Amino acid sequence: MSDTPVIDAVVIGRNEGERLRACLRSLTGQVREIIYVDSGSTDGSTAAARAIGARVVDLDMSRPFTAARARNEGFKALNGNSDFVQFVDGDCTLDPDWIPQAAAFLTAHPRAAVVCGRRREEHPEHSVYNRLCDQEWDTPVGVALACGGDALMRCDALAAVGGYRETLIAGEEPELCLRLRQTGWEIHRIDAEMTLHDARMLRFSQWWKRSRRAGFAFAEGAWLHGNPPERHWVRETRRAVAWGALLPLSALALALMNPLTGWLLLALYLAQVLRLSRKLGWSAAFFVTLAKLPEALGVLEFHKNRLMGRRATLIEYK
Repeated sequence: MSDTPVIDAVVIGRNEGERLRACLRSLTGQVREIIYVDSGSTDGSTAAARAIGARVVDLDMSRPFTAARARNEGFKALNGNSDFVQFVDGDCTLDPDWIPQAAAFLTAHPRAAVVCGRRREEHPEHSVYNRLCDQEWDTPVGVALACGGDALMRCDALAAVGGYRETLIAGEEPELCLRLRQTGWEIHRIDAEMTLHDARMLRFSQWWKRSRRAGFAFAEGAWLHGNPPERHWVRETRRAVAWGALLPLSALALALMNPLTGWLLLALYLAQVLRLSRKLGWSAAFFVTLAKLPEALGVLEFHKNRLMGRRATLIEYK
């Protein structure tokens, strides 16, 4: 690698409209080349991307779509001499100071394969669900287990592990980071602004679907990498099943015999909200606890598909 690393970008999206144009404009002048991978847009996204200067890859939609497959296709489309690649979701805009800071970090830390920064929700004031996302993005600074969809990655490290696992419908970034860490690479989050994200999550049904997708990802991650020493997402899966399935079903069964006992068991939810509120606040504590119900459904959905030999389809909340 030369003193000045070669940096390209891969953006994925579908029908993002103005959000995509804002995303691509935020990358212009920051990287050598922008690859935009489109997954069947009907809103003129590909024409808009070309007009801004991106090279467009049209994903073959005759095959099942996953964000992991889209990112891999974008990575394969690069010229082959990139040092770093910035992955960005099409509903995000990049902070103008992010690329220089992130590239300097990777250059100074040769064992770091991935660096990410602070992703923020653009409009947390629009709904409690957007605010929950903004809290979710605020992960600790330092050596990390995983990154999200936006991150600067070392190309040779990504190629060495074969890129993203294309069959995953969610949780593909933590799974990739796990494989990178298993081969000796490090994942870092630095104290720097990285991207603004526009979830546009305004309805309870959207939040419920997103939480169900998380449960599906937990179960699949645990199925793939649940053995020691990683125990990948085993705890999260067990919590979802315990709080989202076993507890309510047990309370219902007990209530049929003794209503008071059933209500006392359900009071554990209130105790959990009280406990979490000290750290997260009341609103977040309530939704984190409630999320175990759709997460449990996602866990059950994964194992049902696995036992029936069915391929999972996307769980989209937008």
